[in-house]
Amino acid sequence: MAPLTIDTKIKLASGYEIPQLGFGVYQTPADEAEKVVLEAFKAGYRHVDSAAGYHNEASCGQAIRVSSGLPREQVFFTTKVPYRKISYEGAKAQVDKSLAESGLGYIDLMLLHCPYGGSANRKGAWKALVEAVEAGKVRSIGVSNYGVHHLDELETHIAELEAERGGKGKGGVLSVGQWEVHPWCARKDIVEWSKKRDVAIQAYCPIVRGERWGEPVLVKLAEKYGKTQAQVLIRWSLQKGYIPLPKSVTPSRIAENANVYDFELTEAEVDELETDEHSPVAWDPCVEPLDK
Repeated sequence: MAPLTIDTKIKLASGYEIPQLGFGVYQTPADEAEKVVLEAFKAGYRHVDSAAGYHNEASCGQAIRVSSGLPREQVFFTTKVPYRKISYEGAKAQVDKSLAESGLGYIDLMLLHCPYGGSANRKGAWKALVEAVEAGKVRSIGVSNYGVHHLDELETHIAELEAERGGKGKGGVLSVGQWEVHPWCARKDIVEWSKKRDVAIQAYCPIVRGERWGEPVLVKLAEKYGKTQAQVLIRWSLQKGYIPLPKSVTPSRIAENANVYDFELTEAEVDELETDEHSPVAWDPCVEPLDK
């Protein structure tokens, strides 16, 4: 396998490539987002993870389109359909709204942000994303915070849409799933499901919001490699083959979180860091019932 670099990309089931290291802008105020995204570009990131619910799509779009000077095709932009829009009409309208807000011409990746709304609305929202791909508005599609039972249901919906819409591929291609994933929330069942189906795994909260600083194994590895505990966790995520989405508004930390390519954990260390805990630090819609 080629050594990981900040330019490493992962080929998605859609055929497009996604930069493996992403930059998250959750809770980044709209009036700060442009500035911090530009800091991320300066540090080498080329992948920005936003959402309609973050209220900063416009600022991210401004940074990508205007301020950065980067060609559009060099930046990968993700956004998400919020839970109140999980329906056919809601998701269809959100695609157009996100395009208008960001001004980007197309969206690289659009996710359903959570598995709320009930089965019929989840199917309708997915159908809207499939149509957006067909219309050239969105390139790749996926889901966020889906449990295995939601993912199984989505497979059924894709098969139903293929039958209803006239054949193979007409149900859409699930390219990406996004979850809180780190050594204390490894989600082995979801990871196994995704890997079997070539679904790329985006990991939010990869540094666990700092809530696990001081864990003995983490401290030991940080000291061994002369790295911060955050850098060790981001490296763990990269070596697992995930797409980590660290976030920060502090320029030094933005750069530091990208400086993870001059050391490599051993396979034994990757395994040692991972636990059997299920201790998410963010919301956890994965456990919600199908009728939520």
